[in-house]
Amino acid sequence: MGRPKGLNNRKQPKTIFRHNDKMIFFLIIFAEENQKLIIMTISVIGSGMIVGEVLKMLAAHLQDITPQSIFAHSDIRRARQLAYEYSIPNLYTDYDELLREDNSDFVYIANVNTAHYDYALKALEAGRNVIIEKPICMTLEEAQTLVDMARERELMLIEAVSLLHMPNMKAIKEAAENIGRIRLVECDYSQYSSRYERYLREDVAPAFDPECGGGALRDLNVYNINFAVALFGEPLSVEYHANRGFNGVDTSGILLMHYDDFECVCSAGKDCFGHPYGQIQGDKGIIRVDGPVSVLKSFSVTTRSEEGEVVTKEYDLNFFAHRLAHEFDRIRTLYETRNFEAVERYQDISLAVMKIINLVTL
Repeated sequence: MGRPKGLNNRKQPKTIFRHNDKMIFFLIIFAEENQKLIIMTISVIGSGMIVGEVLKMLAAHLQDITPQSIFAHSDIRRARQLAYEYSIPNLYTDYDELLREDNSDFVYIANVNTAHYDYALKALEAGRNVIIEKPICMTLEEAQTLVDMARERELMLIEAVSLLHMPNMKAIKEAAENIGRIRLVECDYSQYSSRYERYLREDVAPAFDPECGGGALRDLNVYNINFAVALFGEPLSVEYHANRGFNGVDTSGILLMHYDDFECVCSAGKDCFGHPYGQIQGDKGIIRVDGPVSVLKSFSVTTRSEEGEVVTKEYDLNFFAHRLAHEFDRIRTLYETRNFEAVERYQDISLAVMKIINLVTL
C-alpha cells in the first residue's frame, strides 16, 4: 500500500526556505526538477548505524524531509562519507557552532545514549525542535526537565519510537477492545548481537557498556515497554530479572509488569537467538504479532464467537515498507499542523517508559 497522499498535494508552509542565498537557489532548482518542495529540514547529530539507516530511508521514502547538516564528535570520517552519499551540505564538528549557524526545523539526536540529555538541552535552549533516538534520556529527572522546557517554550520534543506512529499500532489498540478480558501480554525481542562476540573478548562497544547506557533493557526491551505502555498505560509495579555480563551490563532479561487485571512479560536478549513476537491474550481472543513489535509489519486477530466459531483475520495496514518512515512522516505532519497536543501525548508515553526503566535500574 502506498502513501496516502502524493507529495505534490501537500499544503506547503510559508517558511520553507530559511537558508542563505546559495542554498535557496539550490533548493529551488532541486524542487523544480523533482516537482516537489522540501517542507522539513533536520540537523543530524551522530554518525552511527541508526543514522545511516535513517538517511537511507529518507532518501528512499521521504524526500521532502531533508538533512541540512550533520554533526560528528569522534567519527568524522564516517560523517563525511554520509554527507557525501546523501548530499548533506554542511558538516560540523562543533555542536555550539551548528546551533548558531544552522536553522533546520529539527535537531535529530542519535548519538550515544548518555549524551542525549545534554545535546537535547542545548538544542531546546537554542530554540530548536528536537527528535531524540530511544531511550530519550538516562533518567526520569532528565526526561522531565526536557519535556518541561519544551512545553514552556512551545517547542516540539519527540522520542523516535517508530512503532507508536504505525497504523498497525492504532489498529491493535482498537482490536484489543474486542478480545474480551485481557489476561496476559507477552513481548519478546531476542536478537543475537553482532557485537556480542567482541564483548566476550572484553572489547566493549557502547551497546554493551553500562556507562554509555547500553544493555538489553534500554536497547531492545524498551520497544516492548513502549508497546505495553502505549496500549495499557503505566503498570502498578515492575520487576526486572537480568543475565549480566562481566561488566554488569544486562545482556538479556525479563521485565515483569503487573497491571490491575493482568500480567505483562517483556523479554529481550542480545546474547541469545530467538523468534521475536508480541501477543495480547484475552478470554475471547488473541492478538498476535510475528516478529518484533518494533517493526510491527503485520498482526493477526483470532476471536471466538458465542457459538464457538474461531475466526482469524490478518492485518497489514502500514503505509510504508520501512519501519522508520512512519515516525518521520508523522513528525512532519505534527510539525506542519503545529499539533502540540499530540506531541504531549507522545511525551507522556516517554516519561512513563523512563519511569519504568528507572524503577528497575536505579
